[in-house]
Amino acid sequence: MPHQLGKPFPCTSLCSFIMGSVADGIFTVDRDWNIIFFSSSAAEIIGVKPDEAVGRKCWEVFRTEDCADHCVLRPCIAENRKISGRIVLVERADGLRVPVSISAAPLRDNDGNVIGGVESFRDLSAPPGQRTGGKIPKGFCSRDPNMAEILRILPQVAASEATVLLLGESGTGKEFFARAIHDLSARHKGPFVAVNCGALPENLMESELFGYKAGAFTDAKRDKPGRFQLAEGGTILLDEIGDLPLTLQAKILRVLQEREYEPLGGVKPESADVRVIAATNRDLERMVADGSFRQDLYFRLNVVRITLPPLRERRGDIPLIVDNWLRHRRKSGDRDIQGLSPEAMRLLMAHPFPGNIRELENILEFASILCPGGLIQVEHLPADVRACEHLGPPTPGAMTMEEIRYHAAVEAVERNGGNRNAACRELAISKDTLRRILNRPDEAPMNAVGQTAT
Repeated sequence: MPHQLGKPFPCTSLCSFIMGSVADGIFTVDRDWNIIFFSSSAAEIIGVKPDEAVGRKCWEVFRTEDCADHCVLRPCIAENRKISGRIVLVERADGLRVPVSISAAPLRDNDGNVIGGVESFRDLSAPPGQRTGGKIPKGFCSRDPNMAEILRILPQVAASEATVLLLGESGTGKEFFARAIHDLSARHKGPFVAVNCGALPENLMESELFGYKAGAFTDAKRDKPGRFQLAEGGTILLDEIGDLPLTLQAKILRVLQEREYEPLGGVKPESADVRVIAATNRDLERMVADGSFRQDLYFRLNVVRITLPPLRERRGDIPLIVDNWLRHRRKSGDRDIQGLSPEAMRLLMAHPFPGNIRELENILEFASILCPGGLIQVEHLPADVRACEHLGPPTPGAMTMEEIRYHAAVEAVERNGGNRNAACRELAISKDTLRRILNRPDEAPMNAVGQTAT
């Protein structure tokens, strides 16, 4: 029978005090989805006061795309089972989209009857006390402290007119952050123009960037605007700027210094009301040292430098990115893929990802083609992900799944400096599961930092 609002709740005052004091957000619902208890931590994360949440339907407070089709509490109540490690994006009352890790369980009375559900959730958007002040750019999801710091300063960077230099390996999301800076800036109503300098033929670079006037060369019948003109009043991204030849570097320097440029065949300079963001995966300081990149241009570009970490250094984001990607795939109505099996997720967590986020998205695209629905299994992953050659020192013969799980868990503990709670969050497993994986009878005992004792 559904619990009635206002009736005594099957929990002692001490239990309520404890639930209200822990850092994770906690709330409970009855079988009609009315919120009965809402902790102070839940209020801080969601931005809704406890007295404003109690009595409302849970989906009215937790605005998430998963409520309708993939409610975490529904199978807990209907099937009397627990769920842990589910990652979703919820929208706070102030519009900030926050990634949270959810665990849920049925709520029972003293006779063991299921009378509702209890859910705990943890804010993954930043370390405790470091929640960002600006809105998360659309499509962004991370629990990494370095990415949280980038997100923290992003609104201030966007509000300025400073030139930004984005550094990072291929596939780390440099264009994504360039667009986020533009979208958060006062220029957001203007155009955003991205130019891949490495893809432009050298003999066409100047005309592509600065345009040309009619008669500038044979077949130039009319004026053609360049990318800088197309970006007037907005933002231009010069991607792979390290591939620009020295002659073009001098012309880019003039744009940054004088805010003007000359089209091919022009007789007077034209103004450039454009914000410049540059990006590269190359080592510009080394290029300056060997003379292949102008030092004065480097200094002009290096006003605000943002270095994006590779995916292998923020593996805890992998489940978050996977969940976000699959959610958008489900919305498109292509296939109803609910997630990854634990074994498939372990392989992804251990993969080195030389292609970073772009490679992860390609892997998911490949797996979604082979997966008919439900959960993506190991057999749906590409062969190089299934090879598992990166899971530590070679072992005789092929590794069993138990060995794969063991090596993945050991590496997760080592990456987190021996912090097993952090390793559990990264692997999206419980502490008991991690303990079972690490306590293999055929392995030596683990020392404090998670390495095999000698």
